[in-house]
Amino acid sequence: MAIKVVTKDCTQLSDAELAEMADICADGPSLYEVGQLSKQVEAWVLVSLAREGNGLKGFSFCTLERIGGTPSVLIGLASIKRTSKRSSVLRAILADQFKRAVMAFPDEDVLMGTRFATASGFEAFRTLDDIIPRPDHKATGEERAWGRRLAKRFSISSSSYDDKTFIATGDGSFPLALDYESLEADKIDPQIIELFKGVGAKRGDSLVAFGWAMAEDLAKIK
Repeated sequence: MAIKVVTKDCTQLSDAELAEMADICADGPSLYEVGQLSKQVEAWVLVSLAREGNGLKGFSFCTLERIGGTPSVLIGLASIKRTSKRSSVLRAILADQFKRAVMAFPDEDVLMGTRFATASGFEAFRTLDDIIPRPDHKATGEERAWGRRLAKRFSISSSSYDDKTFIATGDGSFPLALDYESLEADKIDPQIIELFKGVGAKRGDSLVAFGWAMAEDLAKIK
């Protein structure tokens, strides 16, 4: 059965949909409940819901905006249900968001930014260029500045964010990050895992990361 993604205004989320989202969180490490998810409705503009048949398989709060004039797709709290098709669900959600980016920012390179709790999340960036942070690359001053901009946009205080490691220290609760567990966790590049050496998801830490979707690649999306 095909995976279908619907992206709509957060204000259009029903109580039943919030309950479905909470059920997915209950199956993962975030354990976010309806009340906590409701707060994200106020913090974000859009929400993407991925379904297979009638069952919700994943969701992502997000927004398309310009940061300092730069076209950006920002992903807030997101969670993918732990099923055998979760990689397809993640790709379907991202594809829908990229389609919207093409419509909103035609002929422009687009920055995608989010927070990751574990190295598995980097699977979301497979098609992006110039990913920051990345192994064997010392971030430039401008790249570190982008990290700070995104941290601020994600409501991370400057005192809890390290712009050299891109790590945000948590407050004891699971971070408002892209929660995803790779089907091939044993094949994740050890250097990617090393980036998360100081990230303790259980205490709320996260890695602020971003990459670029190039205009020529976005133009191929239909």
